Amino acid sequence: METDELVEVCQVVAAYHGVYITHIRSEADQLVEAIGEAVEIGRRARLPVEIYHLKAAGRPFWGLMPAAIEAIAAARAAGVDVTADMYPYAASGTGLTSILPPWADADGMLYQNLADPEMRARIRAEVLEPSGDWEAMGHNTTPAGVMPIGFQLPEHQIYVGRRLSEIAELRGQHWVDAVMDLLVAEGQRISTIYFSMDEQNVRMQLGLPWIKVSTDAGGYDPAWAAAHGPVHPRAYGTYPRVLGTYVREERALSLEDAVRKMSWAVASRLGLRDRGLLHAGMLADVVIFDPEMIADRATFAQPHQLSVGVRDVWVNGARVLDGGAHTGALPGRVVRGPGARP
Repeated sequence: METDELVEVCQVVAAYHGVYITHIRSEADQLVEAIGEAVEIGRRARLPVEIYHLKAAGRPFWGLMPAAIEAIAAARAAGVDVTADMYPYAASGTGLTSILPPWADADGMLYQNLADPEMRARIRAEVLEPSGDWEAMGHNTTPAGVMPIGFQLPEHQIYVGRRLSEIAELRGQHWVDAVMDLLVAEGQRISTIYFSMDEQNVRMQLGLPWIKVSTDAGGYDPAWAAAHGPVHPRAYGTYPRVLGTYVREERALSLEDAVRKMSWAVASRLGLRDRGLLHAGMLADVVIFDPEMIADRATFAQPHQLSVGVRDVWVNGARVLDGGAHTGALPGRVVRGPGARP
């Protein structure tokens, strides 16, 4: 979509009191420009903007984060309602297919294109010498920073959790050829972790007043999920990691601010006015934790580990965790924003 078209769509969203939640066009060399486009859309369409999991991805672009922060701060000072969210890890998760240029999937024929010698040669050349009009994640992160984890074939399980550079060496291939051969053999995107961000940027971002904390992940039960292979540890450890590592240990933000960034700041941004605060008349979503003990245990090597330090939890007023043990209650419900029709 072009910018003008996005503005037209967002004008409809604005009429229903919605928010433009955007995975901006670039998280690498065009990061600041991409933020500028998101701000322009919000300004022209007259609606709030939420930049989804803000990051500067790829070592060459880590230094862009201060300029990105300044761009958001300037837009806010000019009256544009723009905020952002993030997860507290210096690694992202997406498919191994993200190493390839977007046009490799022309007409939905990615795996056929990878198997075609002529197309394969074109794709290989573009990955090694990117044209600059797409985010070359393999090039920006380097093979040593790429960790495929989502293999399904039995013969590929030896590669789970290894870096792409190591996988290529085990296979006796150039890393680009290893990527293409593995994708063709698997016939699926192969979930992958990219160690592409800077820990100092993560710490700096968490302290910003307009940042919220998100997981960018689904929830898992380790009793069955471990048998389905590894995942990004953010699925288990995001919020305890903020409270344990960045509040208690590193003092990157206060406990009160961290709680706000994970509760009311999120609920209010989504238009959920009856959640996120301990207040009369609000729905009772409550977590009781020990601030001296709470910590994440999930790691990239062993992600299926529950965090520690959470004692009691209520969801919609029903107790689901009692002294650290699940009560069996299932009081969850679909949460709808202000634009939902009755």
